[in-house]
Amino acid sequence: MPSVFWTGRLSRTMKFVVNFSNMMAWVTGNARNTAAMKRRMKSGYEGTVTDYVTRYDDVGMKTYTNIATELLKNVDVKGKNVVDVGCGTGILSLAALDSGATKVVCGDLSEYMASQCQSKAKARGYGIKQIEVRQLDGESLPFEDNSFDMAISSMVMGFVPDQKKFITEMARVTRPGGIIAVATHGTDLYYEAVDAYFRAISKRYVFGYRIEFWPRNEKEVSRMLSQAGLNDVRTRRLYYQDNFETASKAYDFFACVSGSWWLTKFPPEKIAIEAEKARRYFERKGVTKITEDAILALAMKP
Repeated sequence: MPSVFWTGRLSRTMKFVVNFSNMMAWVTGNARNTAAMKRRMKSGYEGTVTDYVTRYDDVGMKTYTNIATELLKNVDVKGKNVVDVGCGTGILSLAALDSGATKVVCGDLSEYMASQCQSKAKARGYGIKQIEVRQLDGESLPFEDNSFDMAISSMVMGFVPDQKKFITEMARVTRPGGIIAVATHGTDLYYEAVDAYFRAISKRYVFGYRIEFWPRNEKEVSRMLSQAGLNDVRTRRLYYQDNFETASKAYDFFACVSGSWWLTKFPPEKIAIEAEKARRYFERKGVTKITEDAILALAMKP
């Protein structure tokens, strides 16, 4: 079950506001409706609410390639049969193939994101013997036990309501002796942008709604891997700031890579208005720096 209270960094004022809303979400049952949470998240990354996600690679490629490279830095994928859980546009999957993986089976809850992964793989010359793309739910993987040499995932787990189940499923489908490699959202990830967005939007539409985002610290991620029965658990933190030329570009980055899924809670006629209000707030407050905070974790299945 997802956490009731906000697990990331926010200013003191906004954390109080958000957590009060989260408590109301728990009382009304909204915070326990994980099926609805997944539908809202999926809608953002399908581009059904806004078209921000169509620019995901345009603005996010550098950041997520950096994370993928760091995650695989100390991992030997050569000759391995790999599953990428929550592949997005395929940045990590293609990095694994480029590093010598024999085959990558990759999937995402969003059909749109999975289709982008498929298109990019084809453009790079990878065929069906090397990559298989499908829609899937990370909490319930459609594979037999011990199906892969390695399970990998980048910047997905923070959006999953049952993160322990997510890790357990990755471990289940990995063969004994195989590696699980996960990059997930640290507690400070995007906190400047998140705080600014929360301040800018009209609260009336999201009060009593627990936003679908659960960042974690190294200790929590390490504990989940150990509780899944994995050995040799190692974690490290990738932490730095992205500096954007303008606040508008910082806003575009945040809106695009997040898919702005929370806008599903707004009336359709208000979505563009609220988005523009947030952009103007970024510009007025000079939000040009956004923190990148990723927890990188490796473990072995005994």
